[in-house]
Amino acid sequence: MHIGILQTGEAPEPLRAGGDYPDFFIRLLADEGFTFTTWRVLEGDFPPDVSTCDGWLITGSRFGAYEGHAFIPPLEDFIRRALAARVPVAGICFGHQIMAQALGGKVEKYPGGWSVGPTEYDFEGERITLNAWHQDQVTTPPPAARTVAESDFCAHAALAYDGPGGQPLGYSVQAHPEFDDDFLAGLIDARGRGLVPDAVLDSARARLGQPLDSKHIAARIAEFFRAARA
Repeated sequence: MHIGILQTGEAPEPLRAGGDYPDFFIRLLADEGFTFTTWRVLEGDFPPDVSTCDGWLITGSRFGAYEGHAFIPPLEDFIRRALAARVPVAGICFGHQIMAQALGGKVEKYPGGWSVGPTEYDFEGERITLNAWHQDQVTTPPPAARTVAESDFCAHAALAYDGPGGQPLGYSVQAHPEFDDDFLAGLIDARGRGLVPDAVLDSARARLGQPLDSKHIAARIAEFFRAARA
């Protein structure tokens, strides 16, 4: 299966020795038998057609989905056209948010502040720990979505979108299964100080080292793509 990665952001330059965001997802899904091609949509580089790949994965970004960046309207249009053509789309963090916004949901800067570091989520009764890095979140899901994960901080931590007959069409997660602890620690130093309250960053750093369920979410994403194309 050929997965197109829609890159909407970049890792801080000092942290790119281990690759950029698309590389993180390629490593995360390395055991699933997929092939990948990346389009840097943040620079206006879009695939020629929604059917160019078997499915699409939208990365995280430091941008807000509600901000006036030039790539956001065509990305929203691409999401709508892909789902209308029954080509599956998955999104992580910003990808989660832009999917919801494109389909009629609301994304905003959460007044409760930031979620950073290892965070426990309830995935329909299953407790899963993933690294988080966000203040923006989906506050009102679109009509087509159903909430499939939540936390005390984030009421809509994962969304699923079903097509006719219950066919899976979209799946998105607010947390970052692609972020390991080393990258999260680097992000705290490279991007966090002065942006996120020190107390939140210090608490996140103190929790690093907890077992993460990233591979579990990778398997869910892979199963989503396979079920959508079955």
